[in-house]
Amino acid sequence: MSEREHTKTDGIGDPAPLGAGSAVFAPLGAGSADLALPAGADPWRSRPRSERMASNKIECNACPVLCQISDGKVGACDRYANSAGVLVRVDPVLLVRKAVAVGQGVEDGALVPFVAAGAQPAADPSEPVFVTAVGASTTYPDYKPAPFIVATQAQGVDMVTVVTEGIFSYCSMKVKIDTDRWLGPEQANVRCSGEVVGHVTTAEYGSQMLSLGGVHHITGGSKKEGRVTVDMMHALGNKQPVELAIDGGSAVRVQAGRPPVVDGVEERRMRVGCGSATIGIFAQQFKDVVDEVVVVDDHITGVLTEHQAGRCLDMRPAGLKVRGRKSTPGRYFQVANPGTGWGGTDIADPMTIVESWDRDLAWPGLRLLMVSTTGEHAQYFVLDGQRVPQPMPMPPEVQRVVERIGENCEPSVATVLFVGGAGGSLRAGVTENPVQLTRAIKRALVNVTCGGAPAYVWPGGGITVMVDVARMPDHSFGTVPTPAIVAPIEFTMRLSDYRELGGHMRFVRPLSEVLATGAWHHDGAPTARRFVAALPDNPWPIGHGPLLG
Repeated sequence: MSEREHTKTDGIGDPAPLGAGSAVFAPLGAGSADLALPAGADPWRSRPRSERMASNKIECNACPVLCQISDGKVGACDRYANSAGVLVRVDPVLLVRKAVAVGQGVEDGALVPFVAAGAQPAADPSEPVFVTAVGASTTYPDYKPAPFIVATQAQGVDMVTVVTEGIFSYCSMKVKIDTDRWLGPEQANVRCSGEVVGHVTTAEYGSQMLSLGGVHHITGGSKKEGRVTVDMMHALGNKQPVELAIDGGSAVRVQAGRPPVVDGVEERRMRVGCGSATIGIFAQQFKDVVDEVVVVDDHITGVLTEHQAGRCLDMRPAGLKVRGRKSTPGRYFQVANPGTGWGGTDIADPMTIVESWDRDLAWPGLRLLMVSTTGEHAQYFVLDGQRVPQPMPMPPEVQRVVERIGENCEPSVATVLFVGGAGGSLRAGVTENPVQLTRAIKRALVNVTCGGAPAYVWPGGGITVMVDVARMPDHSFGTVPTPAIVAPIEFTMRLSDYRELGGHMRFVRPLSEVLATGAWHHDGAPTARRFVAALPDNPWPIGHGPLLG
């Protein structure tokens, strides 16, 4: 596998020379009797696969690729480097704290080198600190204990957090796009750089949904498809924009936490409801300013005077009949084809969905409002003497109701959820009996986080986690060229529960020692740490939920 000159950034700020701020680490176990191992060869590192490897190279065993890296260069993943014959993690491990620790002398974002093992531990910080797995390194080849197993206290209870980066091939991104626009047919292929990387899945209320990535695209297709899929997921996870094209549909640009762009137009509003719901919500406000309202919607188009809301308000029937399939009074399906026009349909002129007027019910001067589910499209008509709708300037009192519809629409954003299967080998970094971790999570004895962000664990077998990438630290995701995604994961529990599930107890170290010396084993470990402030909307991972109950 190739190696590269080191130009990798540390995740925040400008690129730093390889080894800047790094420390010379003492041998494994120095200064810690609990970590002492039998003398002899390092049990965590195998001999190089190639006996002819140059003496100035080291073999990286942090993933199955096994790069041979020259001094001063990085491996193919840009995550590990050879620093004077020592394998190091290029990025610093990221630590989250609730507030700036007074008197610690370190500001958020500052890079702090670890010192040699056996050095004086750092003083406990004055504010709570959580060691995330961002930059922490992995357990590969799987039998090693996690690089950080950190002992802390919460409300007088002894706690442990097991911290590791996971290498995921069974993983995907679920993308929620807030838009009324039709993006493409369900099950249509989604492409990035021409390669199929996912599909359109079932639409939800006010949103179109994409399922991107997954093992069949990462490993089951061509080499290019796998590479493009992983690069796309890596960018989405790190909150960067990605251009996608949907077969038979639209071109979309998505970025976590930002408005989606559909066919070059930035979305502004998420619908307040379907056409029928919009009728019901605003019926009382419509009643006094117009005689009939049609809310155009690709899902359910609503007609006010025929709708139950209009009948309950004793509104006079207007005699308007719209195209489509009638569901119940005042509710119509399929009034037009899906599209990017009014209410997610393909129409530009709302009158095209009006089939006829009942001349016995309609009357000259009838005031008609046609409006979309976001209020972005609206037109006002008055019936003339022949009962033909004539466009008229919208009266201020009608305009206020249309604006009220828009006011009740939330801003359109793209939401990116990472879904990963953590029920495999990375569990060995937590316990010698991996099924015990799975069982403990199902019993709510373990709080699972990703970069300190709360993760939802799906019911059923395994450990399938789902996390909103917008709640994770920046630059949380990496890749390996196998190909696969690298993502952080942390398991927090009571110390007593960790002991009972067969945890690696002799590798548990207090937070003060971790802050001073870094990972328990320095082969492939980060050489420095960086603090960032906790996001205010994230619950604090240690002692969260039922762990202290």
